[in-house]
Amino acid sequence: MNLGRAGVWLGSMANLPAGELRNAVAEIEAMGFGTIWIGEAISREPFAASALILSSTSRVTVATGIANIWVRDATAMMNGARTLAEAWPNRFVLGIGVSHVPLVNARGHQYERPLTAMRAYLEAMENAPYRARMPDPPPPMLLAALGVKMLQLARERTAGAHPYFVPVEHTLEARGLLGDDRILAPEQAVVFARNREGARATGDRYMKTYLNLENYRRNLERLGWPRDDLQPPGSDRVFDAVVAWGEDEAIASTVRRHHDAGADHVAVQVLTPTPEHAPLDDLRRLAPFLVKG
Repeated sequence: MNLGRAGVWLGSMANLPAGELRNAVAEIEAMGFGTIWIGEAISREPFAASALILSSTSRVTVATGIANIWVRDATAMMNGARTLAEAWPNRFVLGIGVSHVPLVNARGHQYERPLTAMRAYLEAMENAPYRARMPDPPPPMLLAALGVKMLQLARERTAGAHPYFVPVEHTLEARGLLGDDRILAPEQAVVFARNREGARATGDRYMKTYLNLENYRRNLERLGWPRDDLQPPGSDRVFDAVVAWGEDEAIASTVRRHHDAGADHVAVQVLTPTPEHAPLDDLRRLAPFLVKG
């Protein structure tokens, strides 16, 4: 698996019109970022979107961050990944996760016993029938893992973990739980603003979104954050812990702290005041600091 040291988590950029998205991902590849990450919410279907990105680039790895286990069965998940891995060898990574109660239930599914569900799902994926040509090598798989037990499952059954909305202290813990032979690829949100007021004006939408989701809030509580700090949009202290802001070097320094704590790769998500805008100029500023270590 070749993720590179730094990648780009598309976020709202994934919702650009298809032509603009094609151009944007080609430019991101040209900047030297190793991986482009695409999520799944109520937007483009992640396998179709991954094919769009792979067909618009020639070298960069494309990873789902994440594909939701509740909204497709294990055979559909496994065979979607196999299809992409055959068509674009060594360029697709399957990130899967349990998502969140409101996102799952809103689509008519029942979110329950996530760890047990993930164990059963991984077993079913391993046994998924497939009549087309098997990819060689098969697609590597990462889990969206936050808590101790899900990180342990990632170590036992997959190539590693893709934690999201986490401070550097989580990366340190995750590396200890995963061991040295598993991939650790956290996401890191960044805002190009020189003061906290400007950073929060842009970043608070991100903070409100994820602090309103129980899995993320409970993970921070587990790490020792007081509940008062976690009331959306969060205190300045928790904001500074999960969103990098400031001069280019200060932002790059936060990414390096994840590497120092044990991350193999960091997926950078640039937050902007206008979500429909592709922050390519910001990424160009960061690339020299990140892509070569």
